[in-house]
Amino acid sequence: MMLATDRVILRPWRDADMDEFVAMHADPEVMVDAPALTRAQSEAKFRRYSETFERVGFCRWALRRRDDTFLGYVDIMPIPRAHPAAPGVEIGWRLVRPAWGQGYATEGAKAAMRDGFDRMSFSEVVSYASPENLRSQSVMRRIGLERDVGRDFVATTSEGIWIGWVWVANAHTWDRPTA
Repeated sequence: MMLATDRVILRPWRDADMDEFVAMHADPEVMVDAPALTRAQSEAKFRRYSETFERVGFCRWALRRRDDTFLGYVDIMPIPRAHPAAPGVEIGWRLVRPAWGQGYATEGAKAAMRDGFDRMSFSEVVSYASPENLRSQSVMRRIGLERDVGRDFVATTSEGIWIGWVWVANAHTWDRPTA
């Protein structure tokens, strides 16, 4: 399984992706919205993403330029049962710093949304970000999500209180933006 656009490829994780995945999560600038991860924490996340694809047929996939340069990840994941936004599926992304501001998150996320609605037949996809995360909120707007203030939430994490602003796309009303 692979999704492709003019500039990027989304595909399941391969063992060869591990070191780039770990390095991305260790970068404090990339992890501005969450604590940087240790190698062990990144490896656990990597395994979770890989196992999710094997189990349900979708996940946060590796995002690579067509020349195979690692950009990060983007795609849809099941929302954990204990999460305040559950049940459902959430689209998200994280890119290495050199990939910021070039439209890769938007391009990959549009492809992931189309796949989620068309192949996976999701009725709804949500995304959430902290109020301060303006870059992610801009991507959410560009991929056709709309704010749903009534679903905003507050979560307690190991780092403290986290506020999540929720954005939603419905399969029947989503205006499928072109890539």
